[in-house]
Parts: sequence; C-alpha cells; structure tokens
Amino acid sequence: MNGDSVNLARGQATRRLPTVALIALCGLVAPTLAQTVYPTRPVRLVVGAPPGGGPDNVARILSLAMNLGQPLTVENRAGAASMIAAEMVAKAPPDGHTLMLVSQTNIAVAPILQKTKSFDPQVDFTGVALVGSAPLVLVAGPALPVQSVQDIIAIARSKPGSLDYGNGGVGTSPYMAGALFSVMTGGKLNSIPYPGEQAAMTDIIAGRVPLMFANASAAMPHIRAGRLRGLAVTSSTRVDIAQGLPTVAESGVPGYEIGTWLGIVAPAGTPPAVVSKLNAEVRRVMAVPEVRDRLIAQGFVLADQSPDQFNQYIKAEYAKWSKLIRDADIKAD
Repeated sequence: MNGDSVNLARGQATRRLPTVALIALCGLVAPTLAQTVYPTRPVRLVVGAPPGGGPDNVARILSLAMNLGQPLTVENRAGAASMIAAEMVAKAPPDGHTLMLVSQTNIAVAPILQKTKSFDPQVDFTGVALVGSAPLVLVAGPALPVQSVQDIIAIARSKPGSLDYGNGGVGTSPYMAGALFSVMTGGKLNSIPYPGEQAAMTDIIAGRVPLMFANASAAMPHIRAGRLRGLAVTSSTRVDIAQGLPTVAESGVPGYEIGTWLGIVAPAGTPPAVVSKLNAEVRRVMAVPEVRDRLIAQGFVLADQSPDQFNQYIKAEYAKWSKLIRDADIKAD
C-alpha cells in the first residue's frame, strides 16, 4: 500500500470513530432512558375486593387524583381472601405497570393461614407506599351491661368463651382484634363469624350478639345515636374519628394495637426509580386537602412513609400476626 492509500485508510477509520462511539453510547443510555420513561402504558391498581367496599373506595380516590402521565385504572379481583389478586400481581412483570392495594389481611394474615399458595408475600412483593390505618372501635350492644374495657376483661376471664363477638370471619381485622384481645388479656372471647361487617353490626344493634370490634367510621354514627356503646379505640393513640374514646392500651391492655391498614405494593424486582416515582406521587396526592379529607372520612389515619419504611412495616406486621396465629392456634375456615 502506498502512502496515499495509507492516509486514506486512516482518514476513513478516523471518520468512523464517532459513529462507533455513538453506537456504544446509545447502548449505555438506552436502558437508562427506558427506566426514566415510566409509565409507557396504563397502570393497573388491582384490588382483591369487590367494587363499593372500603379498599375499592380508597383505590378509586387515589386513582382519580394521581398523575403518572398515563391512566391509572382500578381492577377488582375478588376471591379467596384476595389471594387470587395477590398471586396475579406477584407473577406480573416487575415494571411498575401492575400494582396492588393490600392490607394486613391479604399480605400478613391470609398467606400464613392458607398453607398452600403459589407465592410468598415476603419475597414476591416490594412496598411502594403505606396509605394509612383505619382503627377499630370496641363496641357493646344494648344487651350487654358493661361500661369499660375492664368490664369485658373481667367477664372474659371469669367465664371464658361466654362472651360472643361478631366479626367477618377468620383473618379479618375484627376477628384478629378479638383474638389479640383474648391473648393479651388472658381471657377468652368467642368468635361469631358473619358474611360481612354490616350483618354483624345489624345483629349487635338488635341485641343478638353482645360485642364487636367495628370499623370506626361505621361504628361512630351508631354510638352517637345511642344504639351502641363505644368502649375504646384500637389505635395506639386516641384519634379524632373516635371522638374522645380512650385506647384499649390505656384502658388496661398495654401494647394493644390493631387497625385495617392499606398500602400499595409492586412485584419484587420493580426498578427502584419506578418505586420512588410511585411513592412520591402517592404521598403528593395524600397531601392534597380534598384527597386527604376523603381518606380521613373513610376512617384512615394517614401515613407518610418511604418505600424502605413501608417494607419494614410489612415485615413487622407479618411477624406480629404470625406470632398471634401460633399463640392463639388460629386455623383457616
């Protein structure tokens, strides 16, 4: 090769270098762009309960307020204590386009009670954001002549199993509230399951069942009207919705706390940047006065947690209810 040919070859190689470098740079930048451009299609928020209930209401309040750049649609998948919905979300692609609104019942209680399952709630999900916790109120019906938590404890200890309490069945918050109360007080309440909380509420007002741990937002109107007697609230501190009722903890059961909490999770492996974006948006909308007021009206004490804090909360809840299920020898229906 003569000198002119060598120089020409070198010139062509030099001109090719920017193109090669650009291709290599694109290879590095493309994944980053793919992660930051989220979402690329509508996002599903799966609810393991039928339309019209508390979880569905919360999901729709959030979905209407959140702005992700794509529609956020609520999808109801009821059945098997939300296990059908949880299994579907656990197996969904971990890209942030399929989320689930969960509670302690379907992520920290039902999976323990149902020994056969195709997913592990401690492995297959990552926390996005805790919405809040709705406390319960310990209420007595007109047929039960008690005035305090201590009166309930005295009966439960002196006549174990003689005091019935209505609830929505094994694993539901009202059921677990009674089981936790029994273990922590050394007494014994007898569970009377109903197909739903409203049916139990009807019977306690009618005097057919004496006691219930009821959702605060559902119980307080009946307490104000004199149809039920409010004894205590199950939150760790007094809350506005319970209108001055003492906590169960301060009424003689130190450390007692239970509520129906709701939060959003994603499949494990969802990119941290996507989880952070979702968390920031949930926390933003919960600070909007209209959204905040609507959630509080549902009975929730609102949270403000990072994804890491929510993951730690889920682990603590799983440990708490696992211990109670062992200690109280709770079995699935």
